[in-house]
Amino acid sequence: MDEATNDRKKVSVNRKDEQLEQFRVNNVGKKLTTNESVKISNDEQTLKAGVRGPTLMEDFYFFEKQMHFDHERIPERVVQARGFGAHGEFELYKSMKQYTKACFLQKPGEKTPVFVRFSNMQGNKGSSDTTLGPRGFSTKFYTREGNYDLLALSFPVFILNDAFKLANAIHALNPEPHNDIPQASPAHDNFWDFVANNQASAHFIMWAMSDRTAPRSWRMMQGFSINTFRFVNDDGKATFERFQWKPVLGVHSLLIDEAQIIGGVDPDFHRRDLWESIELGAYPVFELGVQMIDEDDEFKYGFDILDPTNYGRKKWFP
Repeated sequence: MDEATNDRKKVSVNRKDEQLEQFRVNNVGKKLTTNESVKISNDEQTLKAGVRGPTLMEDFYFFEKQMHFDHERIPERVVQARGFGAHGEFELYKSMKQYTKACFLQKPGEKTPVFVRFSNMQGNKGSSDTTLGPRGFSTKFYTREGNYDLLALSFPVFILNDAFKLANAIHALNPEPHNDIPQASPAHDNFWDFVANNQASAHFIMWAMSDRTAPRSWRMMQGFSINTFRFVNDDGKATFERFQWKPVLGVHSLLIDEAQIIGGVDPDFHRRDLWESIELGAYPVFELGVQMIDEDDEFKYGFDILDPTNYGRKKWFP
């Protein structure tokens, strides 16, 4: 093993230890407790009716332990089931104190631990990474004030603008119910029936027909917050804004034929790319930007800026 390989291994191990250190808890000398913080005196046997008697229904700790065991297998997600994540850090370039009082957006240079999960919107856990469709880009910020979750997609718009239709949209995206075909693809009548009966999905479909459905790598994919948020500063002044992740490597896509071939040869193509790049020290880097609109300008434009099926161009909202 050469010296360069040794250095890469050291960087990987040290970085992992540093990330996990803040989440480690030393339990030495502490009592074992139930979920309700009741101290446990015996973790070896159940309560019985006599030495050889049956287990008593009063043994709530036994039933709690069994319930925990039964729930260890988490059901597959309805959407975004196929995914992969990594720990990292968010470093603030420029203070946003003028616009928000969020603690992690105040001091330039301040670093906040994050966890990012990339995922495919369609398909089960066993589907291919390179299936065509929008990708999820979810980030959890571990701030001093608590955890902040920022959900994003690889498309700047969503398929609907009313949450009441969400279940209908997901059912339409899923495979046909009678034969579970096609997997990880909306190429069937259910989906297009939904699109034809919901005009709000037209903008989403334009993006779904583009090469943004086949990113070259998760490290080369944009992320859009879809929804419009409000920044509120210390003076109570609010500003509308949308987040946008921009990859430092640029935005690159696969050809449809490439995506289909790679999916057959290596279904784990994207997760393998992310894992190996991190192992080699070529960490994925994204820049987080915000498009901001003053509250007084909310109705200045010819569309609803709060509608997730709309997207404001940068020349309008820098």
